Amino acid sequence: MGVIGNAQSWVLLVLGVAALGVEIFAFVDALRHSTQAYPAAGKRTKPFWLAITGVCLAVGFLTFRGVLSIFGIVAFVGAAVYLADVRPALRQVTGKGSNSSGPYGPW
Repeated sequence: MGVIGNAQSWVLLVLGVAALGVEIFAFVDALRHSTQAYPAAGKRTKPFWLAITGVCLAVGFLTFRGVLSIFGIVAFVGAAVYLADVRPALRQVTGKGSNSSGPYGPW
């Protein structure tokens, strides 16, 4: 394997570690919130999001070395949807989120 092949292997390894880290974080965060917080935030139930993030974590673990495969991408996107949509709503409901206030007042 040449220099370019080694560089590609390292890039894929870094991407795999980053994707798996995001999927682990999403699953653990979904575990942390109470069952009542999900409907209060207007989101699906806790078991639904635990199933989604759990499957994403399992698929991400299995496709660790093939992070750019369709399954690896879908696993990352599932975890990213939770982190970008559900987590902020849960943090708002539980009082752990920001109050949408910038440095000079509300946005």
